[in-house]
Amino acid sequence: MSQAQPVQIDTLIKNAKVFNNGEPAVVEDVAIAGKRIVARGANLDASSASRVIDAAGLWLMPGLFDIHTHYDLELEIAPGLPESTRHGTTSVVIANCSLGLAFGAQRDGINDPIVSCYARVENIPKHVLRNCADNVDWDNPGDYLNHLEQLNLGPNVAVLFPHSMLRIDVMGFDDSISRDPTAAELEQMKSSLRDALAQGYVGFSTDALPFHYLAAQPHCEKTIPTQFAKFPEIKQLAQVVREAGAVWQATPPKDSVIGTLKTFLLTSGRLYGKPLKTTVVAALDIANNWRISGLAKRLASILNSRLVQGEFHMQALGAPFKVWADGAVTPLAEEIPELRRLNETDLENRAERLQILNDPDYAKSFKAMWMKGKQGWSLARLKRKINLEDYAFNRTLADMNIDRCPHSGWQGMTFQMLFDRILAFKHGQLQETLSEVERDLIETDFLWIADEGDFMLQMLRSFDNDLSWSTVTANRDMKTVRELLMHPNLLPGFNDSGAHLTNMAFYDVNLRSLQLAAQGGDADVSYMVKRLTKDAADVFGVEGGTINQGDIADLILIDPKKLAAYDGERNVQRVFREEFSHEQLVNRSDGVVNLVMIGGQSAWEDNAFSGELGKTAMGRLLRARA
Repeated sequence: MSQAQPVQIDTLIKNAKVFNNGEPAVVEDVAIAGKRIVARGANLDASSASRVIDAAGLWLMPGLFDIHTHYDLELEIAPGLPESTRHGTTSVVIANCSLGLAFGAQRDGINDPIVSCYARVENIPKHVLRNCADNVDWDNPGDYLNHLEQLNLGPNVAVLFPHSMLRIDVMGFDDSISRDPTAAELEQMKSSLRDALAQGYVGFSTDALPFHYLAAQPHCEKTIPTQFAKFPEIKQLAQVVREAGAVWQATPPKDSVIGTLKTFLLTSGRLYGKPLKTTVVAALDIANNWRISGLAKRLASILNSRLVQGEFHMQALGAPFKVWADGAVTPLAEEIPELRRLNETDLENRAERLQILNDPDYAKSFKAMWMKGKQGWSLARLKRKINLEDYAFNRTLADMNIDRCPHSGWQGMTFQMLFDRILAFKHGQLQETLSEVERDLIETDFLWIADEGDFMLQMLRSFDNDLSWSTVTANRDMKTVRELLMHPNLLPGFNDSGAHLTNMAFYDVNLRSLQLAAQGGDADVSYMVKRLTKDAADVFGVEGGTINQGDIADLILIDPKKLAAYDGERNVQRVFREEFSHEQLVNRSDGVVNLVMIGGQSAWEDNAFSGELGKTAMGRLLRARA
């Protein structure tokens, strides 16, 4: 619909196909002045525009939301968030999974909670975490929000209130992982949560995944504080969130069906008088357990039914769930005790890991774990045969790809190919001549192996975290992934941006979700745009997600032809980030996103960042709407 035009326009975007709030796409012009959209319509007058962008053939839509990130730390050193901005993300939700900086460093002279809670859960190097904690100058939730408003934000930021840090603040670190709160302490937690939601925190985050362990002695065998909260504590805190109309972000207690159902029924308006907005990680099509994706859809449908009257949104990932490991360091390894023991060591401590790997008792238990269900006849073998294993971690050598190895000739192989190659050499059956280097390596390290348990043990001994390998643990069938994304009770998300620096690369997944939706034409694109923008804003109770006249100009331009041809799996790179003094896996979708505008300012355009990104404030703190 044509709108009145102001005298002066900073940027006029002409002839774009506009997708907005689920409405049918329309080709029109969009005018921006200052931070806001001041006109939309056909054939707007360009004479007063400072610059004109011809967007014929391009899609224009609101900037995309990333609803599950762990950017809390990166915001302190690189607030422009370039690895998300370049892919069209203009709003992020931080402090997921019960972890955040709301209470500052929380150091007590012995414990360093930021380091201990984040290092293993989010696979962020300890030196990065310590540097962040050293520079924290706030100690309460209100001052943290004020601090964020002073940063030169790229994307907008919405903040959840983190349960683990709340427990530490009220109970102290050691008590938060050893006992229940007293009645007075629980009342103090409820009061702190109530105040935080009133100040603008968009909700409350908890966590129950059994992969999330502390990273500092003597607590390495314990999980993060939120996991010590029993149901009555969660129920009372959730009631505070319900009363405020805020959102509860949670993860399920993976190994307890009854616990999961009881917890998720907290969303019920019928049981508790008013629905509790709930968003949950995650709806995935697990490779070695085919039931999970179907259960996710059925559970969401039941909880949102008229019978239960919930407001329940599982988060779906619009890409293969490809996870990298540096040696044994990978988030999924934490669910297996033998691999978790290696993860308890510091990344830099190779000597300690080698000592563990060479211990005869450990080697015996490692082999038993690796070979479980792979030989003989047992319940474990049957479950593996019918694809219903207990572990999400995939132990199939043919699915594990070597991406980086000190012996470069093994790069690009699967572990199965290399295992077979070593056995063939051992038995004199290899049909090719090996290089002297490879022959020496096999003869020195690998001639003793008899089975794949031996092989994996020796790979870790020989190379430690110089060995990088990847596997697709879930979402192998993109037809099933599309069904999950398009399900009305699920929400696209779960990108984990800002965490797992060398384990995951999902910064481009909102684009991949659009790509999958586009298979159904413009109507499905319009639906997906709404899911990635307005629906996300509504669930988290913040402004944004539309490009109507008067809205703040958070918008992007996408080339649909480049999007259709984009291969996200082939566009993962390992780069060195100066901000972290560490490597990071990132995505490169150059050419797909032509323009990213945040607050009326160009952040990314023509495959280049604006010189102002991260140096001046473009985005804003998204406080919860009253």
